[in-house]
Amino acid sequence: MFLSIKKIPKVSWSSEKPLNFKPKISTFLFLCFGLTLFGLGEGLLIVSFTGASPWSVLAQGISLNIDLSIGTITLFISIGVLFFWLPLNEKPGIGTILNALIVAIMIDISIVLIPTPENYISQLLLAIFAVLIVGLGSGFYLVANLGPGPRDGLMTGIQKKTNLPIALVRAFLEITVVSIGWYLGGTVGIGTLLFAFGIGPAVALGLFFVGKIFL
Repeated sequence: MFLSIKKIPKVSWSSEKPLNFKPKISTFLFLCFGLTLFGLGEGLLIVSFTGASPWSVLAQGISLNIDLSIGTITLFISIGVLFFWLPLNEKPGIGTILNALIVAIMIDISIVLIPTPENYISQLLLAIFAVLIVGLGSGFYLVANLGPGPRDGLMTGIQKKTNLPIALVRAFLEITVVSIGWYLGGTVGIGTLLFAFGIGPAVALGLFFVGKIFL
């Protein structure tokens, strides 16, 4: 059952170690593909107008007082989260840096280029699709093992320390972050709740899917 996954799967194109500055071309391409999907999903959720993801709600709350785009603030938040890695003994890599950059860029691109659906049902379907895309993207880039992104490194680090299921740890982080973002003035909607409660299972499903098709 994918909800019980506790470890990141290893496949033929997974890097042997996170700190690898000369990965195989396939590993690097799957990493970038996963991060692009991740950023696209985050952007689609914002575009759906049903409420942003918890981390984007936090970025939105901060942006109310700072004249910077949500993507730029997301980049700064990613850098700040890295400091929480210190007690978790997480190892950064190429993926850590590219995560912060590609996700931030894709969020801003999605907001500019993708129109919001006109009716609420379509917006809600887009929000659900966005969560699944983020989960699938997470599966690809985490399996690449070139260093987790700042937020996912926090997730995997806490998981290793507690030995709790990945889905539970991710859900806990997202709910905590959205609470802070809402307090700062970020907009919370049904899409935010879908992300907060659905991203844990979506990431676990993404890991299960990538592990199975490349087994």
